[in-house]
Amino acid sequence: MPTDPLSIESLCDGLDLPDGVIGFEHAAGGRVVFGPGTLAILGDEVAALGAKRVLIVTDPGIARTGAVARAAESIEAAGLSVTVYDQVRENPTTDDVDRCVAAARAAETDLIVGLGGGSSLDTAKGCNFILTNGGRMQDYWGVGKATLPMLPFIAIPTTSGTGSECQSFALIADAETHAKMACGDPKAAAVLALLDPELTLTMPFAVTAHTGIDALAHALETAVCNKRTAISSSYSAAAWKLLDEGLEQVLAEPGNIVARARMQLGAAFAGTAIENSMLGIAHSCANPLTAHFGIVHGQAVGTMLPHVIAFNRRDPEAAAIYASLAGEGDLVARVRFHLERCAMDAPLLALGVDEAMLPTLATEAAAQWTAQFNPVPVTSSLLEEVYRAAL
Repeated sequence: MPTDPLSIESLCDGLDLPDGVIGFEHAAGGRVVFGPGTLAILGDEVAALGAKRVLIVTDPGIARTGAVARAAESIEAAGLSVTVYDQVRENPTTDDVDRCVAAARAAETDLIVGLGGGSSLDTAKGCNFILTNGGRMQDYWGVGKATLPMLPFIAIPTTSGTGSECQSFALIADAETHAKMACGDPKAAAVLALLDPELTLTMPFAVTAHTGIDALAHALETAVCNKRTAISSSYSAAAWKLLDEGLEQVLAEPGNIVARARMQLGAAFAGTAIENSMLGIAHSCANPLTAHFGIVHGQAVGTMLPHVIAFNRRDPEAAAIYASLAGEGDLVARVRFHLERCAMDAPLLALGVDEAMLPTLATEAAAQWTAQFNPVPVTSSLLEEVYRAAL
């Protein structure tokens, strides 16, 4: 094994991973470059793609860290023009995408960089759909609905959560109905994902916790979903082992770059697993909680996850997969351990959920796209049971 403590091989050493998971061979888009300091190569990579006018899509918090300034300097050093759109909001809506599109058009953008968490990457992808193919975001709800080529897109995550950098989907909420729309197309995938764990060092505790739990949920849901494959299962297992160890480490030592690297790599592996499979009812139940009660996505997913695991154990294959991931322990107990360490082990009532709303939440959760991929088929009445268990 290489001696570099931040090489992919060394980060995975001792984790007993399945064969074939090192190298991102199955990522949706182009290259994935992993390692501290990789942000510095952004300008050269943009120039190599033939771009002249770059739009960086990010949020105000990331802009304050200095990462955006360094990204812009790298692009300008390559002799290229750069415009920064730093008004991304959490859980972006169609209105947010429209504002980003206006900025992209004004700058005559020919390449888009998403720099930030999942919201920044999703907004950037959504912008790319409309900027190149026209229409509204609703027109791309589903898979493969973009008929024209899209601009090159570079993804640079600053959190270790969504794994959006390794996915061809943009998750955008309808500003009027609040429905979460999964808009996917191979052309929307990043041509390059830069994974620089140094960028995650500035994450505060709450962001580390919420994004980390979301990434854990991605690993566990893809592991058992009914669209899982040999490829996705390998990435799910690798993601779980990296994230299970990395999250405990990074909460104890926020400045530990090795722990940050494990989390970022684990989140990317989980994103690759999603791209090659799908999610389940932890996410379909979480989205209505966010829409109606404003519960942060990671918290909503985390609250539901132990109850979803318990529910899914009625499927023998899912139960066996959970057991293999847990090793000698209990998976629900391990997830609760992480939730407690993250100060996120809260029931729905404590989060402000009205019990009278459970039937409505269950009906909406059953209509969510990811619900159909759960290993145990669900109805609104069954999902209401899961909600009640989490109440």
